Amino acid sequence: MLGGAKYYIISAYFKYILVNIFIFIGLIWLSQVLRILELQYSISNQIFDVIGTTSLVLPSFINPLMPFLLILSSFFANYKFNTNNEIIIFKQYLNIKEIFILIFILMLGLFCFYILNNEYLSIKTYEKYKVKELEIRNNLKLGAPSQNEFHIENEVSIFFESQKNGIFYDIEALIYKEGQFIKSNSAEIEISKKNFNLVFNEGERLLLNIKEKSKTNFDKFTYSIENNEIEELLMDKEHYNTIDLLKHKNNEFINHGHNRMYQYFLTITVIFLSFKIIFLYEPKKDLMKKFLFIFLLLLLIQIVNSYCIYLMNNESLIPMIYYIINVVILIIFTYFLNRIIK
Repeated sequence: MLGGAKYYIISAYFKYILVNIFIFIGLIWLSQVLRILELQYSISNQIFDVIGTTSLVLPSFINPLMPFLLILSSFFANYKFNTNNEIIIFKQYLNIKEIFILIFILMLGLFCFYILNNEYLSIKTYEKYKVKELEIRNNLKLGAPSQNEFHIENEVSIFFESQKNGIFYDIEALIYKEGQFIKSNSAEIEISKKNFNLVFNEGERLLLNIKEKSKTNFDKFTYSIENNEIEELLMDKEHYNTIDLLKHKNNEFINHGHNRMYQYFLTITVIFLSFKIIFLYEPKKDLMKKFLFIFLLLLLIQIVNSYCIYLMNNESLIPMIYYIINVVILIIFTYFLNRIIK
């Protein structure tokens, strides 16, 4: 029975971790879907690609949220136990030290997963996400086919009978700038460097302008549209693990590496404090006040950390001072929490 109670406590805590992950990550995921789609574009042909693509970036969302997810999970677990007066039973009949050891082992596993996700899994999925996102965003800039018509502003209008897998069939196209009319069996769109390439297959081309009037048959004809709005893949901070960030030539990347190191210390601190929060016994009114204070305190130290990163990026703060400031704040944070949840 006592062994079952231990696992009941642990399962409740991890249940709330998962619930918080699904809620917070789900909301961020939705914002990413909307950000990529942009409301001015038709989403009927892109929505499933966008949903699948944004799922690749979900592991990256966990890393900065981890301290908050742990704190909130301990809040919810504690509130559940207090509401049912289970905290009193646990303290009277259970060996709290044994529970701490069991939770510590599981939390150590969670922290190892956090490191693995931070240094490897999220990086690999983020690389795939950025490549796919770039492809989708560039395709969206071409416009979206609807009602068997496809228009690229001030460049081309394409009329087709059907489409499948990105290929348009039974094509009639007008190219405005050169006064061309094209009729072909099929056409597809390719993105190459700074160009949109419209590739027409098996058809005829009628050219009518001041300089030339002609009619030609072709097996393959490519019309390129230069577009400076095409986005290029850039390597940002999320493409690198902590060691690579610290070795990077760009100071902002190096500073982000220092931030990652600090986040590990912060997460370890939050893990240990979560143990005490789970078994905190207080009247509900005082409990909510303490929860709010702890959460705001954690939010405040993250804000201070972000400001310190900003100062380092502007060369107004050196890494040594950055660590000193944050370690001192972390010690103060730990001290106040120990006083609150003693």
